[in-house]
Amino acid sequence: MKWTWGSFGLALAAVGCGGGEGDWEQPANQPVRSEARLEGFAGCSELESYIEDTAVLDMRTQLSWQRRWRGGGIGGAIPDDMNTGEPPMANPGAPESGGGSADGPADHTDTNNQVKGVDEADFVKNDGTRIFVISGQKLYVHKSWPAASLQALGSLSLEGYPREMFLTDQNRVIVFSGVTVAAEDSGGNSGVKASDPDGADVAPCSPMGCGGYGANATKVTVVDVADPASPRIVDELYLPGFYAQARRSDGTVRMLLNETFRWPEGVRWYLEGSSSTSERKWKKALQELMNKNEALIREQTLAQWLPSGWRKAPDGSKVEVQYDCQSFYRSNAPTQLGFVTVATLSLEGNNTLGLSNTHLVAPPGELYASKDALYLANSHWWWWPENGQKSYSYLHKFDLRQPGEARYVGSGVVEGTLLNQFSMDEHEGVLRVATTLSTLEMNESTPWGTQKLSSRITTFREEEGLLKQVGKSEELADGERIYSARFMGAKGYVVTFRQTDPLFTFDLSDPVHPRKVGELKVPGFSTYIHPMGETHLLTIGQHVPENPNDPSPRGLKLSLFDVSDMSKPTEAFTLRVGSSSGWSDAAYDHKAFNFFPAKGLLAIPFAEYVASSSDYWSGFRSELRVFRVNAATGFTPVGALSMSDLYNANPYNGWTWYWSPTVRRSVMADDYVYAISDAGVRVANVNTLQVPLATVQYEREIPSP
Repeated sequence: MKWTWGSFGLALAAVGCGGGEGDWEQPANQPVRSEARLEGFAGCSELESYIEDTAVLDMRTQLSWQRRWRGGGIGGAIPDDMNTGEPPMANPGAPESGGGSADGPADHTDTNNQVKGVDEADFVKNDGTRIFVISGQKLYVHKSWPAASLQALGSLSLEGYPREMFLTDQNRVIVFSGVTVAAEDSGGNSGVKASDPDGADVAPCSPMGCGGYGANATKVTVVDVADPASPRIVDELYLPGFYAQARRSDGTVRMLLNETFRWPEGVRWYLEGSSSTSERKWKKALQELMNKNEALIREQTLAQWLPSGWRKAPDGSKVEVQYDCQSFYRSNAPTQLGFVTVATLSLEGNNTLGLSNTHLVAPPGELYASKDALYLANSHWWWWPENGQKSYSYLHKFDLRQPGEARYVGSGVVEGTLLNQFSMDEHEGVLRVATTLSTLEMNESTPWGTQKLSSRITTFREEEGLLKQVGKSEELADGERIYSARFMGAKGYVVTFRQTDPLFTFDLSDPVHPRKVGELKVPGFSTYIHPMGETHLLTIGQHVPENPNDPSPRGLKLSLFDVSDMSKPTEAFTLRVGSSSGWSDAAYDHKAFNFFPAKGLLAIPFAEYVASSSDYWSGFRSELRVFRVNAATGFTPVGALSMSDLYNANPYNGWTWYWSPTVRRSVMADDYVYAISDAGVRVANVNTLQVPLATVQYEREIPSP
């Protein structure tokens, strides 16, 4: 049987939808769609059929791979991960300001957002006079001005694992938390039940189970902070899915929820049996396993595939939040199963959240949002590796100009994979995308082959319901992948890496002909690029010796690139930070990178371990490093605001994988610097960082098991 994506139904009919003993014939690998688009569903019956048909085909195809392993096929033996209870992964990839007043500072830093006017959620927010911090399971409200009067005015315990938040103009904080919700039956997929901190339907939040590993739903909590000493909850909304990230523009919040596909309990991914079993009996047993799995898949109801959410009413009762099957979309292109929700939230009457959802039956991917549009990108799904196979990503655009919705407008396809949100940018109606291209070359050394790499920038414009490719640059940096990217107006910058750090500059003024105009190679690589005016780039990354035999250690570094002449970029200044054992959240999380243009100051969290002769924990150093940055003189270290003492104040048995005393964020206001960690907040004058003015230390509360 020759199978194509268009003959989906024929493929299912040919394999038999339950009970037959005919031999499953593996379909051809899934082709790339040159014109990708999202398609809606006529109703719930069609949606359920699509989920189950796709799951059956995916399951049978994955299990058919066992034939290749049987009898010393690819790789010669069954891999260790074939009996884990999860389907095997295929093709795993890859100037001065004023001095302020008693009422507030003249200037202060805020969240480091990618796009001006589009706020990104974070666990720290401030308005110049108040700092809000999520630590553990609490929201803390601080008075932060005057700086010497720093104090915690109030706090509020939150359910589950609070992740990030927004501070609105209406004295409301919107908090996004991961919660673990009990299901109605032992299958774990039959819909969510009512939940509140004292109810039996919410699983307790243990120190290691809160959030990332244990959460299966997202809670949105609206908190009134008009009285900072007594923050109070005014609305609670529970939605299925894992919180990924959120954006806020013009008073409307768009939250992205991701869910990997939930296979029914009992679906098995490995056929047990002796290698001496005859081929005929082994094939029959494999077919029987496929049929049993298919029966389990088709027994599921739509409510089990798609649990609903609910709102907690003021009286404590639960009001179900229904979903509309016509708000779901599927891609006409091959992608893995999964669920992505773009939830549009608006404050109605300052308290109740309005909700409108757009759902994709697709795997999680990267998100980029401008004020007018939101883009989602996810990868093409190859069922198995083949020689010459290339990576592709599908791009989906949503119009955000209507406050209460995210309206789908078109899709496109780009060769390669995206690194993160900075791989996308929209300018004057044109989407620019930086991707790492990869071509699979099969060889004897590994059953999965090796990847031939390069990079490119591609441009798109929305036309007639499609994201049509407008132009593309030449291929760059053979054998290297992208480590960072940034677009600024009609200019673009890409950093790739293998052993040296090529910084490429692009002229994007003509979208039809995006053009590389300059290149600079320096040892190491940059993981984040920050604009400093029109002529300089401020970056953080890693120093890596150019010669592999060079004994000089790797380590954190800051660089200042002069790009005033795009054809001849130069690394004007560079500074190594700490020892080779040091690290900074700012190297991989742009929200930890805090540049204050009004003062020419840069603050980054820094931590390292220095062996101590006394005890293990006294060897940890946690501080906020501050530098003056000037285009003419480069980096001048100002000093460090240390919080290392909080390691000893909060012993190891009070830490978890998501809570530690390490400095993670900062706020700067006029001449004052605030270091923020899960253990507390500390402030000092920038000129005397070693002498803190005030410290707020949190009590570490370990949730009950």
